[in-house]
Amino acid sequence: MKLQKILPDKRKRGRAVYRSDKQILKQVRKLGLMLALLIVTHSAAMVWLEGMTPWQGFWLTLTTLSTVGYGDLSAQTLAGQVATVLLMFLSAITLLTIIISDYVDYRIMRSERIRTGHWNWNMNDHVLIINAPKYNKESFFIRLVTQLREDEDYVDVPILLLNNDFTEGLPNALRALGVVHVTGTGSNDHDLQRAGYCEARHILVLARDEYNSDSDSMSFDVVYRLHEKQLSHKVLVECVEDSNRRRLKKYGIRSVLRPIRSYPEILVRALDAPGSEVVIEDMFTRHDDHPERFSIWLEGEKWADVVCAMVKYNVGTPMAYISKEGEVCVNPNGDENVHAQSLIIIVKSDAIPDQQDVDDAFQAYFNGHVEQV
Repeated sequence: MKLQKILPDKRKRGRAVYRSDKQILKQVRKLGLMLALLIVTHSAAMVWLEGMTPWQGFWLTLTTLSTVGYGDLSAQTLAGQVATVLLMFLSAITLLTIIISDYVDYRIMRSERIRTGHWNWNMNDHVLIINAPKYNKESFFIRLVTQLREDEDYVDVPILLLNNDFTEGLPNALRALGVVHVTGTGSNDHDLQRAGYCEARHILVLARDEYNSDSDSMSFDVVYRLHEKQLSHKVLVECVEDSNRRRLKKYGIRSVLRPIRSYPEILVRALDAPGSEVVIEDMFTRHDDHPERFSIWLEGEKWADVVCAMVKYNVGTPMAYISKEGEVCVNPNGDENVHAQSLIIIVKSDAIPDQQDVDDAFQAYFNGHVEQV
């Protein structure tokens, strides 16, 4: 789809001729060549008819064309004056005015195409995000991009959105973060090409509606198109129904995630630390693994020993502790002396330990550790 000039071409009388921005730019270039030819012709005429040097002829031509008229040089012969009237006053100056008018039209239309998402960015090594959430899309993208910019590897990486949700232009907050967009869908090959999908570093395919399994059908279509171009290794896709995950992974997709709109950071983790999104996603459900809190009084034991105690006796993997003041301390250093009232432990959902299991593991490990010492 091309945006067209609203006003008719004034040089076509009797009918309105509408031109695209590409046609206008082509016309500007054509008229520019004609103007350059007139400048060369008039400069040569001044050398031939007025006996000026080439530089003087060129200088007089430019000052006449720009209507500055310093008066230091002028045509003295009748032939030179006629040449100036014909080449400069009647042709070149009029031509320059038309070029300026067309170029202004081109700039206006270029800005309009960028604003409405119809500009071809010719990007490479960028992050392409296909589709947009049905609800709260602006806040979702702002949070997602902000988190992505926090990673030093993505501070300056171009980010391009491909969807039909910003036809009136991106919000200022997103543009301030360096985001651009293309209006279209991932189900259209032409739109994908305009978004530079083959040159993208990563491609994120979002679920349109996190509550509707029909969104997976749209994602399947996009994923299949990307698979045909052998781009599966770049793709992260959101999947609403868990039963559809295996079908998506069949195409060699890098990662399939559950759409968690309140936590877009999971997408960022999937980009900068592939595989970590599986761990994070698992914490949002009670399936397979999930965190549990257990009371335990620690009086300066090293964190590494606490972790070893829980892992050795198959309780789970400690990920944080709650200090006696109630502060949650996540992933402390191994040699840190811990003073705590509780532990947060990742446990298996099909074999959840009870408080007694945690106490027994702690006592068994530290009693054995003391005996060895």
